[in-house]
Parts: sequence; structure tokens; C-alpha cells
Amino acid sequence: MSILASEVRIPDAVDVTVTADTLAVELSDGRTITVPLDWFPRLSFGSQDQRQRWRIIGSGQGIHWEDLDEDISVEGLLAGKPSAESQASIRKWLAERS
Repeated sequence: MSILASEVRIPDAVDVTVTADTLAVELSDGRTITVPLDWFPRLSFGSQDQRQRWRIIGSGQGIHWEDLDEDISVEGLLAGKPSAESQASIRKWLAERS
């Protein structure tokens, strides 16, 4: 018995909405993925103004926040993966911001 692997196409990010407690990414296939903002500490600790300054990168495969030094991939969101950044790294980043 053989199994054929089919190519999985990851949709592109086309729009982003960040609220006080959620990150929502609209995808090119019509879906919107919404995850808790707490999944991404740098976004959680950023100001609302900083959260609104994002840009789509990699032809739609990710989102970047220059002010917060944060990159989030569409593939990671689809897989349900929160940030893997360590607590030590977040503490260091917060200390450097103040």
C-alpha cells in the first residue's frame, strides 16, 4: 500500500486586526484565524499603537511588527503554535525597552 503526499498550500495573510486580547489574521482563502494575544508576549506588552504598525512579509506568509521585533507566520497560526520565546528572553526584551 502506498500513500501519496499531496502538496498543502498555505494561504496568504491579507489583513490583520489586533485588539486588546486577540490577534485576527484574514487569509487569502476566506478564513480568518483568531488567537489569544497572550500567545505572543511581545504583542501583549506592546502598546495599541505599536500593535497596529504591522506589515505583511514573505509574499503573505507572515506578519512583522518592527517596533516590537515580532514575526508571526501564517503556517504557525494554522498549526496552533503560540510563541516559543523563553521567559528569560521576554524579560530581557522588556528590560531593554524601559
